[in-house]
Amino acid sequence: MFKILSIGFGGFLGAVSRYLMSGLVHKILANPWFPYGTFAVNILGCLFIGFLSGLAESRQVLPTELRMFLLIGFLGSFTTFSTFGYETFSFMRDGQMLSALLNILLQIIVGLGAVWTGTVLARYI
Repeated sequence: MFKILSIGFGGFLGAVSRYLMSGLVHKILANPWFPYGTFAVNILGCLFIGFLSGLAESRQVLPTELRMFLLIGFLGSFTTFSTFGYETFSFMRDGQMLSALLNILLQIIVGLGAVWTGTVLARYI
């Protein structure tokens, strides 16, 4: 039961953090034409999951319960792949194919790069 509550609490914190960060990015950029808030959340989430899983694998510093809280709960809720899918679909539906393609390429390529970067950073700590 502790594991379930830990994941649930992490999910709550991740969802609230996603909402706040995405809103902050949109506010700073003053009504951007591109979903930069979702992009920022996804890339940061990819960086953190790479970093934390790298620490867990190379240093064995994260107990199982903390990994579940952070990786499954917090980061699982913080990243916004479903929102990414919806925003990409909306671009396509509205005939904005270049924006849809840019969204797909940036999210995937930069996201994978962020996971790799986080993993490398974890090795050097």
